[in-house]
Amino acid sequence: MRIVFMGTPGFAVPALIALHEAGHEIACVYSQPPSRSGRGKKLRPSPVHTKAEELGLEVRTPKSLKPAEEEAAFAALDADVAVVAAYGLILRPAVLEAPKHGCINIHASILPRWRGAAPIHRAVMAGDEETGVTIMQMEAGLDTGPMLHVVRTPVARKTTGELVEELAVLGAKAMVEVLKNLSAYPPVAQDDGASTYAPKIDKAEARIDWRESADVIERKIRGLAPFPGAWFELGDERVKVLLAELAEGSGGAGEVLENDLTIACGSGALRPTRLQRAGKPAMDRADFLRGRPVEAGTVLA
Repeated sequence: MRIVFMGTPGFAVPALIALHEAGHEIACVYSQPPSRSGRGKKLRPSPVHTKAEELGLEVRTPKSLKPAEEEAAFAALDADVAVVAAYGLILRPAVLEAPKHGCINIHASILPRWRGAAPIHRAVMAGDEETGVTIMQMEAGLDTGPMLHVVRTPVARKTTGELVEELAVLGAKAMVEVLKNLSAYPPVAQDDGASTYAPKIDKAEARIDWRESADVIERKIRGLAPFPGAWFELGDERVKVLLAELAEGSGGAGEVLENDLTIACGSGALRPTRLQRAGKPAMDRADFLRGRPVEAGTVLA
């Protein structure tokens, strides 16, 4: 098939590679414009942009697809289908309808649960037992289009980072399967009444509230790992917690119960197992405590 691929972050890269290796004609790749990052604030292309150039594919990075000239340029590609994976720009009806088979999206949840910007984070933080990817036909609503194919996987005790990598591969394989024979995957309407929304992660959410239960905090830690990272204050320093385990013990919320950094929560207790100080690499608890001991009785903010 003649495909326009639309994606930006690392999550979308496996799908681009899989479609290219499957022998599809990638007419063009759309990605968000390069952004400034790093100490030098240099302009850096997105992961999809970088991979597309490595594959010798044309890349377009418009700031918006709303201008009529952008819509016309997209339509002129005369694509059979557009494959979308975490592109990051709203697609207007003129774009959605331009390819012969429309635009098909790889969404990182089992729709209609977790429509929106942060479906993986929200699934982990909510304690969902499973998540997955939905291959869906796009329409004007936010992740409301009919579903073509769903692939599931257990959440278990995975972090968001681990699930991003897993679901990226599952989504790539699922999209290749669907495009082998679109007629074998008839669209199924979503149950709007069962939908939930996955809003973008707000920075304020990342601060650990020790008054919450240990279960809730542990899920938040996994859900925000590796980015933006759940954190607490230790003295005047902000410390990220990237992994933690449930522990025995009770006390006032935020009270350090043992010198091994067992911390009392609103109910239950938690023991961080991987932490990161500001400007430092992530490290295991034992290494962290060698450089920054925390005595029992300390109350964390």
